[in-house]
Amino acid sequence: MQYLKPASFEEAVAMAGEAHGDVRFLAGGTDLLVRMRMGAVPDVLIDLKHIPGVYDIERTENGGWRIGVAVPGAELTEHAGLRADWPGVVEAVGLIGSTQVQGRATPVGNLANASPAADSVPALIAAGAEVEVLGPGGRRRVAVGDIPAGPGRTRLAQGEVISALYLPPRAAHGGDAYQRFIPRTEMDIAVVGCAVSLSRDGNVITEARVALGAMAPTALMVEEAASALVGTTLGEEALEALSEAASAAGRPIDDKRGTAKFRRHVAGVLARRVALVAYERAGDAK
Repeated sequence: MQYLKPASFEEAVAMAGEAHGDVRFLAGGTDLLVRMRMGAVPDVLIDLKHIPGVYDIERTENGGWRIGVAVPGAELTEHAGLRADWPGVVEAVGLIGSTQVQGRATPVGNLANASPAADSVPALIAAGAEVEVLGPGGRRRVAVGDIPAGPGRTRLAQGEVISALYLPPRAAHGGDAYQRFIPRTEMDIAVVGCAVSLSRDGNVITEARVALGAMAPTALMVEEAASALVGTTLGEEALEALSEAASAAGRPIDDKRGTAKFRRHVAGVLARRVALVAYERAGDAK
């Protein structure tokens, strides 16, 4: 294995373009190192951790957030500003692995690993998050939901690397939340994950985004579930419509953690619970 340590993302892209074989980028490394211990050692490992800015959490000019690719979950969960603006994103990131893993695992790595059950991805999709991608063709912004292509696969072109994560400004009366169901109490993979982000005008929901994990080959945004919320005060009729839309979404599978039928049921239950939390948080927002 060839180990490379670029001083900039531009240099990292150039290194990837010149490399041959399996090329991997290292930021947190919690998924990559597991694969390497199982024998899947890449031909070229490009370490991003020494590039300036990869550990930064910054306010953007429009009031949103820029998060460096090497910022670990432990730092995000302790960041007061992020917790205030995007509590659902923070609680999702806080579910990735153990306390020890939290010191290394990053939301960008969680996204690039492309697991359908990744916890942070539905929350980021519901939040409307984007990533900055740098490659041979230049720099571009991509919605988080457009990165995964299937289990273990992304839509990044050869030589492209994610160089930052962006969260939009929080609406004045907005709130988000994330919950998952797992077989054990801790450190397990989500059978279903659900995220809801919404905005209110008084008691009426004016905007909503609903995303599910582990219900399809990639995390997905469920437009029908969001439509069930908009224009309502989140009464029982809206909650029932939301639950039905979430249960009907995606293409869940049968596996050792749950059947497709069970996943559909859990998706509906979680959607109700998560929407209620997001709605309450939106009422508390300034």
